Amino acid sequence: MKKYKQVYLKGMNYDVSDFIPCEVCTAKAVDIHHIHRRGMGGNPNADVLENLMAVCRRCHDLYGDVPEYKELLTNLHNAEIRKRNRHL
Repeated sequence: MKKYKQVYLKGMNYDVSDFIPCEVCTAKAVDIHHIHRRGMGGNPNADVLENLMAVCRRCHDLYGDVPEYKELLTNLHNAEIRKRNRHL
């Protein structure tokens, strides 16, 4: 499993066998999206929980790499982090 996926699962207190909802629409998430791109060659600061969000394929295609949605995705993800941390 890729490092960034491990970072997300651990940070959000999920197990690989859990149902992980899309942070945009609550459908089953199939991707861990980098809100801010890793860039060519990788960016070590990109693989942190604050930059990783679970999304379904549809939301990844619709919102994933569209600059106008970065703030929306960031706000949704920060709310999800707060919600998950309250339940720990």
